[in-house]
Amino acid sequence: MEWGMANRLARLIPSDGRCLFMPIDHGYFQGPTRMLEQPGKTLEPIMPYADGVFVTRGVLRSCIDPSGAKPIILRVSGGTSMVGADLANEGITTDIDEVIRLNASAMGLSVFIGTSYEKDSLLNLSRLVNEGEKYGIPVMAVTAVGREMEKRDARYLALACRITAELGARIVKTYWCEGFERVVKGCPVPVVMAGGPQTETEMQVFQFVHDGIQKGAIGVNLGRNIWQNEHPVAMIKAIRAIIHDDATPEKAQQIYDATKKESGKGR
Repeated sequence: MEWGMANRLARLIPSDGRCLFMPIDHGYFQGPTRMLEQPGKTLEPIMPYADGVFVTRGVLRSCIDPSGAKPIILRVSGGTSMVGADLANEGITTDIDEVIRLNASAMGLSVFIGTSYEKDSLLNLSRLVNEGEKYGIPVMAVTAVGREMEKRDARYLALACRITAELGARIVKTYWCEGFERVVKGCPVPVVMAGGPQTETEMQVFQFVHDGIQKGAIGVNLGRNIWQNEHPVAMIKAIRAIIHDDATPEKAQQIYDATKKESGKGR
């Protein structure tokens, strides 16, 4: 691996080989998502506990202080919205010169396997990998399922992850599922877990994060289950303990409860 590529990956993934990425890119297709109406304000208290931030160029420029930013994974796909006809019909929105100017450590895009736009989506990934490899910039492929959440099973996700790795993604972001070891085992590049919609309890998050780490994921890319929580700092500290300190779900719950108590009121 060339020095530039290795250096960028090392910025994102600490020396223990684990990572906690913080996505705040939801607005690119959802608009002002609940608790993300002001992205900079949302990110500020939890930024110290993240290893990297997944963000669009617009929010990066307008909401994140360049003097104290964590490594950036730049969201470079888009072109669709929740009110449009099909979320899968994305294109690449940001060229490589912009990625370099913004000093991003990686690029991220969604792929929609099994949709009418599968070929377009995978060729978007291939083109992005081609550009990224020229300049030593890794690509994180996001195995998106759009509105079809029932696709989140091991058979589908294993297929999607393997295909994106085969096309050159250096990291794959996918959902946790029952039988998650099948997904990780079939993917020859590091896997990070997405969160999806906010869960009913904190313990549910701690359990699936712990299970995924035990089954081979290197970390998470969780947004709503952290910053939509009433106590986002407590939540990210607890999840970080699972990832970087091998905490059990029960220990994570203790960290959450103690931090919540220390902080008093939520936000």
